[in-house]
Amino acid sequence: MPSPVSSSSVPAVTDSEWAIMSEFWRVGEGTVKAIMPALEASQGWKITTVQTLINRLVQKKALGRRKEGREFIYRPLVLESQVTHAASRSFVDRVFGGKLAPLLACFLDREECNASELAELKKLIREKEEQS
Repeated sequence: MPSPVSSSSVPAVTDSEWAIMSEFWRVGEGTVKAIMPALEASQGWKITTVQTLINRLVQKKALGRRKEGREFIYRPLVLESQVTHAASRSFVDRVFGGKLAPLLACFLDREECNASELAELKKLIREKEEQS
């Protein structure tokens, strides 16, 4: 399991790279061949595309690798939650000037929320208030 890293050192991950990382977060570690069936089915990618994306993720230090025999074994170096937070924070900063309230207002104004989703949002806000 990867160790937590500071948010400033979490690499930016593109949509295509996210698909690769998702497979490694799911399996923990493995070879390119181990994740190919899922990526071929969901993305239609060939092994050369997957290998190119993996190499980029290794350069970004999102994936680590070790050699076993003739193959490399890859594993995530960052937690999914860390990458999710970094991507979310980047989006909020770029689109909403770093403020969460306008983001929530935008979704509440334009998206359908059922009663259980609204209750969950209220609960999260109450918990955050209690922490402050």
